[in-house]
Amino acid sequence: MDNRDEVKAFLSSRRAKITPERAGLTNYNRNRRVPGLRRSEVADLAGVSVEYYAQLERGNLAGASDSVLDALARALHLDEAEQQHLTALARAAGSGSRPRRNAPVQQIRPSIARVLDLMTEIPAFVGNGRGDVLAANPLAQALYAPMFDDPKRPANHARFAFLNPCARDFWRDWERIATFTVAMLRTEAGRDPYDRALTDLVGELCTRSEEFRARWADHDVRLHSTGIKQFRHPVVGDLDLNFETMQVTADPGLVMTLLSAPAGSAAADALRLLASWAATRDQAPASPEPR
Repeated sequence: MDNRDEVKAFLSSRRAKITPERAGLTNYNRNRRVPGLRRSEVADLAGVSVEYYAQLERGNLAGASDSVLDALARALHLDEAEQQHLTALARAAGSGSRPRRNAPVQQIRPSIARVLDLMTEIPAFVGNGRGDVLAANPLAQALYAPMFDDPKRPANHARFAFLNPCARDFWRDWERIATFTVAMLRTEAGRDPYDRALTDLVGELCTRSEEFRARWADHDVRLHSTGIKQFRHPVVGDLDLNFETMQVTADPGLVMTLLSAPAGSAAADALRLLASWAATRDQAPASPEPR
């Protein structure tokens, strides 16, 4: 994931998505051939020279000031996730060329593992920006049973979504989940473009999944903090769960995800049934009585 190529593709893809009408332009040629805005129009909206904007879109964000990045964000109508991604790309451009590196092994502290175990009524797990699940309580393991059935560890949301045929049944809204999953990986790539594990994962998915490869080429990014997940569990059936994510501030890069259902809802009943199933599944078979 070369930084200059990433910057070029991101800026040009955002420019192509903004119509002159959305940008507030009134005097423009209706018979234009280019999708979205021209470079000159973005430059005018951002208050920079055409030559300088062309330099930026060729991938050279090194040295771009915060005011320039803010102006670009306004001109291209970037949302919060896109603004953060642009800032991350600029930061990486300013750090010079660096080889890919193996990220340090992320450890779950005993106190975090204990917190997960104490959450007996809601699924909860801790993961990283690559979609690896590094720790999960029993109810989360039961909820995501099709993903954890794969013996490869750590379990990974992206690998499950695109490489496991069960995912399309498990996620009732697979298309949306797939798009969000790729956007989150793209966001992580902007934050840490030199993470070898991340680039290896992206390479594997691009090689093995046309669905992933097409979405990766869109250069979309997304923040994943709250919302609803729609499951079709092989044991308890359909359930919609709210999710919230929280940064584990003492462990940079780790995020705890909590899932819940409204009180008295069918999903809440399904979670209780799932907890009973999980407890039964995890019980070791009793030893036969000696004769």
